Amino acid sequence: MKLVLTQKEKIDLNSVLNTDVSHSDGSDLIFIGKVRDTSRGKKVTYIDYEIYNEMAVKELNRIADEASANHETGRIVIIHRYGRVTLGETSILILVSSPHRDSSYQASRYIIDEIKKRVPIWKKEFYEDGSEWISDRS
Repeated sequence: MKLVLTQKEKIDLNSVLNTDVSHSDGSDLIFIGKVRDTSRGKKVTYIDYEIYNEMAVKELNRIADEASANHETGRIVIIHRYGRVTLGETSILILVSSPHRDSSYQASRYIIDEIKKRVPIWKKEFYEDGSEWISDRS
């Protein structure tokens, strides 16, 4: 099972955890990326994410498919927010279920690394004294 979403609304972890659960999976690994209060030595007040939604969803689906093809996974859920995300809020959630934990860890790491490289989502950090576009691409 694969679920890929982009959304403005807050991410509801409980609803994600209860979506299409399989008793064949012994591992649920959850990665949650949150907005932190400091970045590059500056106090962050919030982040605005901009997205090329149609292309982003296609690329997120490709990444999920690649992770599934290369690692033994059951369920993969990727949810990325766009718009304003405030301190402590979740900006991205990745859930990987698999029969064994090692596959979940490997697939999850692959997914987040590829998202940072390939998905057209841009973030602008806002500070107490200004703002800056940030690139995480390697």
